[in-house]
Amino acid sequence: MKVYRLARKKYAGELSGVGAAKYGNRWNTKGVEMIYTAQSRALAMAEVLVHLSLETLPSDFQMIQIEIPDSIKIESLSIRQLQTNWNSFPTSVVTQQLGDAFIENNKNLVLKVPSAVVKGDYNYLINPKHPKFNQIKITEISDFPFDHRIFK
Repeated sequence: MKVYRLARKKYAGELSGVGAAKYGNRWNTKGVEMIYTAQSRALAMAEVLVHLSLETLPSDFQMIQIEIPDSIKIESLSIRQLQTNWNSFPTSVVTQQLGDAFIENNKNLVLKVPSAVVKGDYNYLINPKHPKFNQIKITEISDFPFDHRIFK
C-alpha cells in the first residue's frame, strides 16, 4: 500500500516521528514519536493546508511516497470508536491518548484513523519504534509546489 506525506525539503528523506514528538498533534502527545501519513496526495496536502496561510507557506515542500508492504497488519480506529467531538480544534486529549496507547502497546506498525480534515478519508499513523519499521520504505520524493489559487 502506498501512503503519502508532505514535508519540508530538509526533512523529506527521513521517517523518524521526531517532528510529531516535538509538539504533539491530534494522535500523539508531546514526546511520543509517530509518523503521520495520508491515503492520497490530496489528503496529505489538505492536512498541511489547514495549518498554513499564503503568507506562511514555505516554498520547499516535497511529497513523499511511502510503501507499506501488504504483509503488514493494519490496525483501524473507526469513527464509531471515537467521542463525538474527536475532530475538534484544539485537539482532544482523548485522541492523543488513543494514539499514545497504539505506540506504547507496540502491537502493530500502522494505525488507520479517520481524517479530521476530510470526512471519509483516512490517515495512517506509523510507529517508528515497531520491530518491523525497517520494512517501511520511501519510494519517491518529489517537489510539491502549492497552487496559489488554493488561497484565493
